[in-house]
Amino acid sequence: MIKITPILLAVLYALVMYRFSMWRTKRELDARSTELADARLKRLTDRMAEALGVDRIRVHIYEIDPVNGLAAPDGRIFVTRGFYRKYQSGEVSAEEMASVIAHELGHVALGHARRRMIDFSGQNALRTALAMVLSRFLPGIGVWIANGVTTLLSARLSRGDEYEADAYAAALLTKAGIGVAPQKSMFEKLEKLTEARAGVMPAWLMSHPKTADRIAALERLEARWQRLDTPR
Repeated sequence: MIKITPILLAVLYALVMYRFSMWRTKRELDARSTELADARLKRLTDRMAEALGVDRIRVHIYEIDPVNGLAAPDGRIFVTRGFYRKYQSGEVSAEEMASVIAHELGHVALGHARRRMIDFSGQNALRTALAMVLSRFLPGIGVWIANGVTTLLSARLSRGDEYEADAYAAALLTKAGIGVAPQKSMFEKLEKLTEARAGVMPAWLMSHPKTADRIAALERLEARWQRLDTPR
């Protein structure tokens, strides 16, 4: 029983963290967001809604400054106030903002938003269990090793989700008649808008793939679709 105690504690911790994270996230988003009302964006989201066969796509403004878009575990789509300001100032076009919304819709449709919350809780539990076990054999550095392992795991899972959401968004934007070009141009702007420095750390340590890799993946998709559309 003593040997499995760390595992049982980790599972219990994961369950508690999952419930708490869900509650805290919903409370934060409810308190600091309002539904977006923008005529230009609505025309584009209505086209995407028609492509998806739904009545409308609701987008909310999350009142924080960092440039970001996000999908909540309950299925709501958000863009931050900082991101919306970039759009209002003309730094980001309506079509590029629509590509961000399509990307977040991909996270919802593919189950990433809820799974990320579960993964986050599970990774915290794994980190705790590993730290408890490794610290018995490697006092002082066991915690560092546990942190490193879970960070690498989290980054790898996140990058996979991003590629999948990119592909979903590309298909949706194409079906809606918006096209993939705004998605690619948005990627090219993101590093500057978010003040990211992709060269500081290796790509496999980043939670998002490199911009060039994401664009290349989209171009491979476009080439495959063109081959499928070409009469034989």
